[in-house]
Amino acid sequence: MSPLAAIFLRDIRLAVRVGGGGGIGVLFFLTVVVLMPFAIGPDLALLARIGPAILWLGALLASLLTLDRLFTADHEDGSLDLILMSGTPLELTIAAKAFAHWLTTGLPLVIVVPLLGLFMNLDGRASAAVSLTLLVGTPALTFIGVIGASLSVALRRGGLLLAVLVLPLTIPVLIFGVSASNAAIIGPLPFGTPFTILCALSLVSLVVGIFAAAAALRHGME
Repeated sequence: MSPLAAIFLRDIRLAVRVGGGGGIGVLFFLTVVVLMPFAIGPDLALLARIGPAILWLGALLASLLTLDRLFTADHEDGSLDLILMSGTPLELTIAAKAFAHWLTTGLPLVIVVPLLGLFMNLDGRASAAVSLTLLVGTPALTFIGVIGASLSVALRRGGLLLAVLVLPLTIPVLIFGVSASNAAIIGPLPFGTPFTILCALSLVSLVVGIFAAAAALRHGME
């Protein structure tokens, strides 16, 4: 087994066994969505209109919930030093860890959207549109998040700093994710334009996030 495959499988096993991956993220996502009707009131038309925005905001916060453990756990047990000293390119290692994080945190959020859409009075077509935009957009949230995780890896209580660093960078993803969802549900804007920009944001985040996180880890661990 290659080192990258070993790291990828190890992170998935840790997320599943510790319960800090998809389980906590989905539970937090569920809590946010269920609380919204109590705060807004029994206006079903209003819930349906703002439902995509609430689902996207809940997914954003849930995906950030476990990012602080992406490198901190490796830093605490010393495995991060071994990763830095190994001959495997650090950028590829970060990509493997980020992909494992998305599989255990981002993908479960996409899967439960059709169920949670019922709380927002969304029909099947609207829930499918939100799920599709989240499937394309949540990788951007993860790859932006690895930048904050790498900058706060050696800091105590770095989770708050991570949120402060990452949330402003995710605003474009949130804007175009909600825009694409609303365009597919109610229009009048065409769905293709914001959806294409959302795809572009994910690809740019993939490249920039990996190299920025690798540079931050090398500088921070010196």
